[in-house]
Amino acid sequence: MKFFYKFLVLLLMCSGFGSVFSQVDTTEYQMEEIMVTGTRVEQKIIDIPFSVQRIDQSAWVASRKLGINDVLPTVPGLFLQSRYGNHDVRVTIRGFGSRSNTGIRGVRILLDGIPESEPDGQTRIEAIDFTSIGRIEIVKGNSSSLYTNAPGGVINFLTDKYFLRTFVLSENEFGSFDTWKNGIKVGVNSTDTRFMVTGSYENYGGYRNHSSQYMNRLNAIYEANVTNKSKISLFGYYVNTLIKLPGSLTLAQYKENDTAANSRSLTRDENRFTEKGRLAVKYGANFDTKNMNHAFDITGYGTIKYFNRVSRNFRIFNRYGLGTTFRYINKFKFSGRTNEFSVGGDLFLQTGPIAAFDNIGGNKGDALEFLNDESISNVGFYFVENFPILKDRLALLITGRYDRVKFKSQNLLGDFQDTSRSFDEFTPKFALNLKLTPKIAVYGSFGLSFDSPAGNEMDNYPFSSDGGLHLLNPDLKPQKSTNFEGGIKGDLPNLKNKYFKNTFIELTFYHYRLEDVIVPFTVDNDVFFRNAATSNRTGFEAGLTSEVIKGLTMKAAYTYQNFKYDKYDAVSIDAQGNLSHEYFDGSTEPSNPDNFFSGEMVYRYTLKNNYTFFIKGNYQYVGGMFVDDRNTDSLKTKAYSLLNGQIGVDLTLGNFKLLAYGGVNNIADEKYVAFININSDRMEFYESGPRRNFFGGLSLAYMFGNH
Repeated sequence: MKFFYKFLVLLLMCSGFGSVFSQVDTTEYQMEEIMVTGTRVEQKIIDIPFSVQRIDQSAWVASRKLGINDVLPTVPGLFLQSRYGNHDVRVTIRGFGSRSNTGIRGVRILLDGIPESEPDGQTRIEAIDFTSIGRIEIVKGNSSSLYTNAPGGVINFLTDKYFLRTFVLSENEFGSFDTWKNGIKVGVNSTDTRFMVTGSYENYGGYRNHSSQYMNRLNAIYEANVTNKSKISLFGYYVNTLIKLPGSLTLAQYKENDTAANSRSLTRDENRFTEKGRLAVKYGANFDTKNMNHAFDITGYGTIKYFNRVSRNFRIFNRYGLGTTFRYINKFKFSGRTNEFSVGGDLFLQTGPIAAFDNIGGNKGDALEFLNDESISNVGFYFVENFPILKDRLALLITGRYDRVKFKSQNLLGDFQDTSRSFDEFTPKFALNLKLTPKIAVYGSFGLSFDSPAGNEMDNYPFSSDGGLHLLNPDLKPQKSTNFEGGIKGDLPNLKNKYFKNTFIELTFYHYRLEDVIVPFTVDNDVFFRNAATSNRTGFEAGLTSEVIKGLTMKAAYTYQNFKYDKYDAVSIDAQGNLSHEYFDGSTEPSNPDNFFSGEMVYRYTLKNNYTFFIKGNYQYVGGMFVDDRNTDSLKTKAYSLLNGQIGVDLTLGNFKLLAYGGVNNIADEKYVAFININSDRMEFYESGPRRNFFGGLSLAYMFGNH
């Protein structure tokens, strides 16, 4: 039977079974034409001296869309670990983010260019609704010279405002594990204004015991031209969600029943409830003078967040945030060249109380354990200089950023634990981009990164240097790294007029050296963080996108990673506070596979321009991973392969558009570890992925006016 599945994988990859739904947007491959904004300036991908990807909604409109791993399966270097099969996904780029057991760290997350990440870099993406997203920009590699706490890169989710006609859309999804989602989307496009709003409800029963989720979302954007060279935009969202947490399992528990919940998580009824909203306004303008163009934009936003986290105790967070981002761009011409210089900044303050009560079977008890007020602020300023050394051939990019991140924590029941800590750093980056042809470029970059601890990583513990007296850990320092990256990317010429059209390739090599690596450890199942090591990370990424023949397209992404601790003195603490040392020099960083690969293929057949039928397939391979810094071989996860497929039809009937699709994930019904809870003192490392499951969807849209 295993041979049959392996043969089926090979057959599908060679014969072209499936890939992305929807009309292939050729601009997805013509990289010399695509413009992205996640690099702080609007540039063509071919002109950016590092690895950048842009994915349009046509790539995921007919896919399961509960988590980011459902819509971004084929991006080189982007490793996604879904914890429970829903929105809670660990995002890792080149090892950054792998230390986070909840939320996203080391990768800056933006929504319409506005930080969704908090001032300390911690991010939860409940507000990201793929019904409302129009495209996604991914900047891989060190971006600390442009954004706060972004050593791994940046992901910018952009709301769908690129539609040409007014429309109304009903989107419906369903599937295994009591999955269903209903949403409505309305877009209004007039001469000088456009408006889009989406509302959705999502229910997910979960494939593990005690892993259900529900989610309500509302997203809206309004954009208007003030003059022919200026515009104003309004953004808003609201979300509330409850997710049950099944907890991690030991190896014996995982082997016995991988879908069971941890008994402690059940007894505590561990869960997270989140309710949050954001409003933002952005104004941008540009004007020209002789041989010079000036542009600026400024954004102001406010956030409110109410968050319950039920585990050992019942914690209640009330967060309020205010922020602004601004930039000025100057372009001037000389000797037929265009020099571009920009400066900007980000200011963000988040504050609010945190209360903890005893947890009585998932309910808030009467005993107040603590009441603190926490504030996190971030002040950052950056510059970007793009100097054309050789016109249309060779360009030098210099970027730099100064950041100051400050934490302040007050005990509202008594001031003896009050404390504050701040971290600041300047991070430069230098890069060259050489166009070998107008469509192929080689590039290289060198820079420094700075990654301050997140708020939850600053929790003090009884055996720190101050004996746990103050609220913030006095010993934890920022993680820093020195980074080198080089690569080649571009569109290959067609081998023949009929074959391998719009073929884009990307090859990237990188080497990072990290100092004061922040790693998690546990004391009585409570997670704390420490600086414990230096590390060397070397990797290679390869991506390919091509239209093999008319109607048949493919994507492939391969990543090799070699992440080794150079020096690592691990201090262990027992229940009596006794210290012991272990040395993990040469160990591999846990939860990072040496190799992972994904490939997609699709065949589309269009009849009379009104009826399009498609068949899609996706194959993913993930190598085995260590679960702890000790690299215990007997606990290492096994490599796994996943095969997914689907079929669908896209119909156009006058002004009506109908999309219907269905598919199966994990066709081979493979049992595998999808998420690793690293360095657990209880040996509870394992969280399984979903077995064979199906999904489907039905969307109906009405387009107003004539095309």
